[in-house]
Amino acid sequence: MDRRSFLRATAVGMAALGGARGLSAPALAQGAAARALRFVPQANLANFDPIWGTQYVVRNASAMVWDTLYGVDSELKPQRQMVEAEEHSPDFKVWTFRLRSGLRFHDGEPVLARDVVASVARWAVRDPMGQMIRAIQDELSVVDDRTFTWKLKQPFPKMLWALAKTNTPICFIMPERIARTDPFQQISEYIGSGPMRFMRDEWVPGARAVFQRFDQYQPREGAAASWLAGSKRILVDRVEWIVMPDPATAAAALQNGEVDWWENPISDLVPVLRRNRNILVDIADPLGNIGSFRMNHLHPPFNHVKARRAILMAMSQEDYMRALVGDDERLWKPLPGFFTPGTPLYTEEGGDILKGPRDLDGAKRLLAESGYSGQPVTCIVAQDQSITKAQGDVTADLLKRLGMNVDFVATDWGTVGQRRAMKNPPGQGGWQVFHTWHAGADCVNPASYNAVRGTGENAWFGWPTSQATEAAIAEWFEAPDLEAEKRAIAKVNRAAMEDVVYAPTGFFLSYTAWRRNVTGIQKGPLPFFWGVGKS
Repeated sequence: MDRRSFLRATAVGMAALGGARGLSAPALAQGAAARALRFVPQANLANFDPIWGTQYVVRNASAMVWDTLYGVDSELKPQRQMVEAEEHSPDFKVWTFRLRSGLRFHDGEPVLARDVVASVARWAVRDPMGQMIRAIQDELSVVDDRTFTWKLKQPFPKMLWALAKTNTPICFIMPERIARTDPFQQISEYIGSGPMRFMRDEWVPGARAVFQRFDQYQPREGAAASWLAGSKRILVDRVEWIVMPDPATAAAALQNGEVDWWENPISDLVPVLRRNRNILVDIADPLGNIGSFRMNHLHPPFNHVKARRAILMAMSQEDYMRALVGDDERLWKPLPGFFTPGTPLYTEEGGDILKGPRDLDGAKRLLAESGYSGQPVTCIVAQDQSITKAQGDVTADLLKRLGMNVDFVATDWGTVGQRRAMKNPPGQGGWQVFHTWHAGADCVNPASYNAVRGTGENAWFGWPTSQATEAAIAEWFEAPDLEAEKRAIAKVNRAAMEDVVYAPTGFFLSYTAWRRNVTGIQKGPLPFFWGVGKS
């Protein structure tokens, strides 16, 4: 029996038996159950600081707990959230922001401009767009309790996008005392500004996390909720995240009504779920995802561009995508580039190395020219995240076929999040390869796309240096119209491919599944809990 058949049979069998395991929470009375939404997240919430790291699971939880100054809506437009009004000088050098009245933190204290300034300052140290603004900053200062200004030495017209974007790290607003934490150290207090409170005393990493509706939260009036924008109204009392790394267990729990919503069911189990009349299944986000084979540019062998190009020459995106989503070709497509297919800036410029038959012999020659001579190559692969596990298994086989000595570290997603931030040599706790993925909404342009940046020590994990990529990105930021943006992005794609900022493994769609008595689920790059109800 193959893996897919085994998973399907296991899920059916476990559901028939009434579930594979009991949940760690006590049984709920019928009324209480209707007021609690039980959710299976993509991975364990191993840490909880949305600025310190960039894991999507942390961002998704943080979006409930901390609010933002602006939020991107489903049309990819920044909209005001905590901000009541803003104005800028004609040259885009001076930005002034005024907060809405009545904003409160979860400890009952008012949200003041000094809290915002401290939060923005911490975010700007870690975020690529924040770093760009910080590099031209003259002064970030408080005007009064509800007003602050950001004065710059150079124009920055895309300010609102920087403060609204969906990709990590998002500029979440925290109390000043928490926001003053070193951005390279994790926070230890979780007082938020958003629609839900984090119940720290109920947090059991590896098992569960609980969020309670914050009754003093003031949703923005006017527009309905749309992604991170609009009126964020919470319709349930509690959201309980139940960690289930085994897909068959999660499928059985959803079928039996032990959980209400499963963020990312694997495609192998979707036919089983669809046969259950009490379950709905749909594509989670039409903008999809881009698979990522991330290499460490600081240490051999991937500090040499020939070793990185050897990977592009040998890798089969079809192998990666079929491992991720199975044989349904509607769920994936090859991606000879870095930007989201079907969006205005999509390009395949410079992507020929990923097209056509794979050249294993040529890749071996390039690898030898890079100086590789059999050293261990440490691949850290999360086993509790189906997207990373599937890619890691394909990569281990690929590297072995290239003649590389593979040090395969099977671990969990929380540990990957910790370890990938380490710049140590691989033999001293560091790494050479890890896998992740990027939401298509984050890859529509360079403003929201950390992973394509080539800023060296300040770049995303892997720390690529690509001056040509950065020059082209600067050209995009200065582009006066869409045609100029397209010309700039073509240069970005070519440069990032030539320097192999990272290796895209393909474009794929993911599912989400929920019980029929759950309403209000939005499609998008993360699970949005506002507007979600349960009968």
